[in-house]
Amino acid sequence: MDLLLWRHAEAEDGDDDMKRRLTERGQKQAQAMAAWIRAHQPKDLRIIASPAVRTQQTVEALKLPFETNRKIGPEACVSELIAASGWPQATGSVLIVGHQPSLGSMASLLLAGHEAEWSIKKGALWWLSNRVRRGETQTVLRAMIPVELLD
Repeated sequence: MDLLLWRHAEAEDGDDDMKRRLTERGQKQAQAMAAWIRAHQPKDLRIIASPAVRTQQTVEALKLPFETNRKIGPEACVSELIAASGWPQATGSVLIVGHQPSLGSMASLLLAGHEAEWSIKKGALWWLSNRVRRGETQTVLRAMIPVELLD
């Protein structure tokens, strides 16, 4: 299984966290990463996004069908992200468009074996794969792309 974790692009400040919109810079970040994802996307990609406006705007840059899952919003915990993605048993690939700190905590759990406060920068993509080698399940970091490298 491939699992892609995409943090929403830069958003405006605001009192209502769910209604914060992307800044002009954030819109450019979303477009740049969306172009990279479309060019490199794995087969059978299922896309799941948080209901927050900034994640919806980020994922819309892909111009691909996606589903919204309210359980992976800004307050989501790692277990909710794992449940939504079906990690590690799901077939095909899953892209989650979400938030810190849950995306970073999920990456640390899958790569290091425990939750830690890893930071995924705004607009960045982490691509993980699950495989079995010599009877042992392994998580592999295939790519970590900060959006600044795509400008």
